[in-house]
Amino acid sequence: MVSAPRLIALDWGSSQLRAYLLGDGGVVLAERHSADGASRLAGGAPAFEQALASLVSDWWTEGGLPVLACGMVGSAHGWREVPYAACPVALDSLHEQAGVVRMAGQRDVRIVPGLCWTPADGPPDVMRGEETQVLGLLAAQAAWAEGSTLVLPGTHSKWVSVRDGRVTSFATHMTGELFALLCAHSVLGRLMQPAPGFDTAAFERGVHSGASGGGAALGRWLFSVRTLGLFQALSPESLADYLSGLLIGSELGAALPGAAPDHPLVLAGEPVLCERYALALGLLGRAAVLGPQAPAAAGLWRLARQAGWVGG
Repeated sequence: MVSAPRLIALDWGSSQLRAYLLGDGGVVLAERHSADGASRLAGGAPAFEQALASLVSDWWTEGGLPVLACGMVGSAHGWREVPYAACPVALDSLHEQAGVVRMAGQRDVRIVPGLCWTPADGPPDVMRGEETQVLGLLAAQAAWAEGSTLVLPGTHSKWVSVRDGRVTSFATHMTGELFALLCAHSVLGRLMQPAPGFDTAAFERGVHSGASGGGAALGRWLFSVRTLGLFQALSPESLADYLSGLLIGSELGAALPGAAPDHPLVLAGEPVLCERYALALGLLGRAAVLGPQAPAAAGLWRLARQAGWVGG
């Protein structure tokens, strides 16, 4: 028996809008996406309303389905800025700080707050969207809520510490963005050529070098991408994988000391990227558990259930 629609869940990032029609238990009945990311929309609230209506207006029923969104839609350049919830924060209370925008026709869209964290010995950090992925991961494996480190690789990789159902702290590493910038807009990319496949040895070499000194020597090692190419110690096709290893190794060298060794280390993100992180972690002596892909929809369902916006 097919479930009736219960929730329209939106993962609205900077570059894309992903929409999920969820039924009982959070089952995905339909999924759509568009390029109408929050950073690409000009014209304020009307532009956001039009982007959403263009994608999912046929999902709206006469009685109305609740609509819940996470991500950069709640940022300063989003539909409505929703203040960050400060860590440590109990995830089961996150819905209490959600923002609301009202569309034409009196339809409300609730927006999940992001998280902020200011460590005693460092600058402040923020996330939007990843907090909902964390909720989805914990819905998949309740034991992780007791104590875990969740690693979310991507453009801006997040390391999230969870204890007793609370996000106690987190750290952002701009690993993915640095890789893209260095390949496309620096001297390091000039010798690179497209590769027919993944050069495991070059990647592993980069991981060991990047992690040396707890990741503190990255500035020195980065120039080796050029010199190893110049002296033909690495082929042009291997340089990008070596650079990837350097950057991921540096991230792990800096982040691993803060990851409790007696708690699971959980990876969630694009499969290919997670495979690289798992390989790098293994080289450095830490095993990782792979979490479910695309946990945002499950996180939005869990948050809506906690708030009582959907039943069942």
